[in-house]
Amino acid sequence: MKVVVGVTGASGAQYAYALLRALKSHDVGLVVSEDAKKVIAHEMDVPAKAFEKLASSVWANDDTTAPPSSGSHRFDAMVVIPCSMGTLGKIAWGISDNLITRAAAVCLKEKRKLVLVPRETPLAATHLENMLKLANLGAIVLPAMPGFYHEPKSVDDLVNFVVGKVLDQLGIEHRLFKRWRE
Repeated sequence: MKVVVGVTGASGAQYAYALLRALKSHDVGLVVSEDAKKVIAHEMDVPAKAFEKLASSVWANDDTTAPPSSGSHRFDAMVVIPCSMGTLGKIAWGISDNLITRAAAVCLKEKRKLVLVPRETPLAATHLENMLKLANLGAIVLPAMPGFYHEPKSVDDLVNFVVGKVLDQLGIEHRLFKRWRE
């Protein structure tokens, strides 16, 4: 599977890092926004360069001529994780001012799988309206809301639950969490 992963400046860089590790056997293109690099530096003990080592290809977010900006570039799906509300709003309203928002627009117009993982609380009415708009356009809105039925013992267990849900949407088998009644 060929997946483009966009990482934006919302809190939750751990989700992106865990997803990249889980996708290591797949063809992964990576775009990390400048704000995401600041969040990674603040939240994690690994540099943004460590994210790049987990990807097959890496593009700058300001490079709107990179391959994922075109519908003729073949990729199966895109995941924006974490997805800031600013990015989510731009995608909802067709504002393609950087590579992450442009590649997401390509997914919508080409009917490719687009998984958005917002990490914000509380949610304003505009956030909810934008999420509904995107769901109606065919995007999968998968908020970073971990479950607890799998009896998590660590923060990693909570992160892996959300990442496992993303992998489920991509149709990729995993053992990141115990499923209901397993």
